[in-house]
Amino acid sequence: MAKTSQIVKSQRIPKYAVRHRNRCRLCGRPRAYLRYFELCRICFRKLANEGQLPGVRKSSW
Repeated sequence: MAKTSQIVKSQRIPKYAVRHRNRCRLCGRPRAYLRYFELCRICFRKLANEGQLPGVRKSSW
């Protein structure tokens, strides 16, 4: 879980566009971010296993 201060800081408009950091919508984690779902890998896996993400299936081979 990200610090609340870091989440609030990231919501502000940065002085320069390159300073923008993508964060997970649920937990605020800045790393392992999946752009298409706007989630981190941990939240993505949790929601996918629960069947909350439409169009996502567990792969097997």
